[in-house]
Amino acid sequence: MSDIDTTPRTRTPGPWDVQPSQHTETPRASDAAAPGADQPVEKDQSLVWALASTALMGGFLWWITGSAVVAGAVLIGLFVHEAGHALVMNRLGMGPARIYIIPFLGGLAKARREPKSEWHGVLVSLAGPAFGLLAMIPFMGVGLVLGRPEWLAGAFFIALLNLVNLVPAPPLDGSKALGPVLTRVHPRLEQGVLLVIGVAVVWWGLSTGRFILAAFLALSVFSHMKRGVWRTAWGTLHWPEAGKSLALYLLTLAVCAAATVGALLPVTEGDAAGAMRLGLSYLGIGR
Repeated sequence: MSDIDTTPRTRTPGPWDVQPSQHTETPRASDAAAPGADQPVEKDQSLVWALASTALMGGFLWWITGSAVVAGAVLIGLFVHEAGHALVMNRLGMGPARIYIIPFLGGLAKARREPKSEWHGVLVSLAGPAFGLLAMIPFMGVGLVLGRPEWLAGAFFIALLNLVNLVPAPPLDGSKALGPVLTRVHPRLEQGVLLVIGVAVVWWGLSTGRFILAAFLALSVFSHMKRGVWRTAWGTLHWPEAGKSLALYLLTLAVCAAATVGALLPVTEGDAAGAMRLGLSYLGIGR
């Protein structure tokens, strides 16, 4: 998950901006920060808290999975996922980016500077899931060579982590990658789609016993509802950028889905349909 503001200050605020007050005087162009301007520099996370939060997250993962290998895989997957966001942030001049582990919830990559365009924001959002799949490689290798099911399970959960992040529900990466495309059609479409999917994901979390995740997503959906629609109907991406954004989103989604199923193929002896059913059953779908 990335924490970026995909809306330059010189244009109409988007769904991840602070909502402008109706009674606030419109700032002059000379007062507006230019795209790519520095955000207020936050104090770095202390080494003690960084180690403590990582240990808490690792312990939580071990508690819910019952496996040190799977817990380690997911923790490594989180770091690699956030590193993908951070690397692209730095590449696009938004750095130096910082990576945080949030106990019981996941990870966060935070930029120092705003993206120069919404297209850059889309690239940052998709970089995490795409780059995060690299963490699968050693776990798949050990699982296949040594025949260790736990290591294959670790690879599966890494792929699943990146796939779930592509769900277009606030505040997951999918909402920040697909949201600007929907806004290009009409801002009300973005608000409606993200709201419907967000509510569905919250219901899924509650119905499958993932209460912490459900509560976190519910707060994000509520925040999304409060923000409302303030963008102009023509959105902020150019049509070619919207087309490229949609194509990249669908490609990343397809690759992550294929990797998730592929990690289960050795367990189902190459049966792709069986691997899909096994993966869906873990998510509480189709039981």
